[in-house]
Amino acid sequence: MANSARTKPGEERITPEVNPLNTLQDRYEANKKQINTIVTVVLVVVLGYLAYSRLYKAPQEEKAATAISYPQRYMQYDSLNRALNGDGQHSGFLKIAKKYDGTKAANLCHYYAGVCYMHMGDFNNAIKQLKEFDGKGTLVQTAANGLLGDAYMESNNTKQGIEYYKKASEDRDNSLLTPTYLYRVGVAYELSGNTEEAKKAYKRIKTEYPQSYEARDIDKYLARLGELE
Repeated sequence: MANSARTKPGEERITPEVNPLNTLQDRYEANKKQINTIVTVVLVVVLGYLAYSRLYKAPQEEKAATAISYPQRYMQYDSLNRALNGDGQHSGFLKIAKKYDGTKAANLCHYYAGVCYMHMGDFNNAIKQLKEFDGKGTLVQTAANGLLGDAYMESNNTKQGIEYYKKASEDRDNSLLTPTYLYRVGVAYELSGNTEEAKKAYKRIKTEYPQSYEARDIDKYLARLGELE
């Protein structure tokens, strides 16, 4: 069991021992700032994509892109129920996805709905919506795969969690998202008792992404698994 010490405000918290089986949520919290940055990057990509749809696509695409702007605002202010279901005057992501099925904006509604359900703790519906999203070859698909990994892990389906974390870490050129999800691959393998595969994931972070946030303490995690240099 990890030990902790109380500290005064502003002082660094010292944790002499780390138990990987109890720290998945703790690590998420510790990396929240970076994860929020990733979400911001993804949203910028999405918004730019929507702007393109509004300016250059067919009228149905324009209508869908206009409609999605309202639940986007609710999502921005954490009004997740209104973002999903609308406010009585404007449709939410779920209705837009059905009404404008086949448009780019409707497709993105599935991603947004998945994000909303994740924040609401409804992991089954998050999985359903994220699987409906098709963003093949885009940064948004990478984020969707990572969220699916999170949703499966929260649902105690470690096998599927690992599968989607691996998908989220396939792009070797993505120095922002790939080490993040490689790290989660390692944690998930540790949780499942597969230390050899956990080592492989951590070693990739060390060798391929030495400047990443995740690489800072990677030697500590490897040492815990019996890998010393």
